[in-house]
Amino acid sequence: MKKYALTVTCPSKRGIVAAIANYLADTDCNITDSAQFDDKETANFFMRVSFESEGDAELADVEKGFADVAGAFGMEYEFHDEAQKMKVVIMVSRFGHCLNDLLYRWRIGALPIDIVGVVSNHMDYQKVVVNNDIPFHCIKVTPENKPEAEARIMAVVEEAGADLIVLARYMQILSDEMCQKMSGRIINIHHSFLPSFKGANPYKQAFQRGVKLIGATSHYVTADLDEGPIIEQDTVRVTHAQSANDYVSLGRDVESQVLARAIHAHIHRRVFLNGNKTVVFPASPGSYASERMG
Repeated sequence: MKKYALTVTCPSKRGIVAAIANYLADTDCNITDSAQFDDKETANFFMRVSFESEGDAELADVEKGFADVAGAFGMEYEFHDEAQKMKVVIMVSRFGHCLNDLLYRWRIGALPIDIVGVVSNHMDYQKVVVNNDIPFHCIKVTPENKPEAEARIMAVVEEAGADLIVLARYMQILSDEMCQKMSGRIINIHHSFLPSFKGANPYKQAFQRGVKLIGATSHYVTADLDEGPIIEQDTVRVTHAQSANDYVSLGRDVESQVLARAIHAHIHRRVFLNGNKTVVFPASPGSYASERMG
């Protein structure tokens, strides 16, 4: 049976869930997983539904009559084919831990994406990327050529038909124009020491202050540097017995995990923008399984 997903955002109102369930039942679809959230502060309603077409209907046929249901509730909605992989461009500079982690997860099928290119402002990871049969684009960035370089990056994204840009420790600030053009479609990762430890060597600063928790934050990129809506966060405990280099290693590990989880949530359409925040629904059963696991 063909597997699809429906995502819905609309003003909160009685009868939304029933209307969606009845519509899918009437089109010979069976709901396999459902999550919803009614935000009392904003009066917004969010819902994600996974379902199977028992008649193997095409997505366009399932979607055809839903506009009438959506109109009655003022819904913004999208239907998705869960078999269709999202096209992703990864951007990296000189720290390769997140890139290598993503490539491994992609290779074993744990992260079902189509990596259509890797962009870097350095040559460090060209061989790694090319050995995985992925196009590598080295685009140098300087204060003088920044607009031109960014135009070249956007050309790579658009020519590859990418739906998402992942900043896997890409150490260049994107312009407001690019952030706005790709709003909700650029995911970044960084340590969670902000705003306490800014600038160079944040882990050394944390070590000198004797912090007991190291964390990472993955968020959507906006024009406000490192202040976009948060998708995923995690922490790892450290002790007085660990060195500044231990902090770095543990930090890189948690950064890799958090970024992968944020991408997983986004590509499965589990993340909904809610003002400056996000609504992130739990993963559907089976969505973490990979082709080569075990």
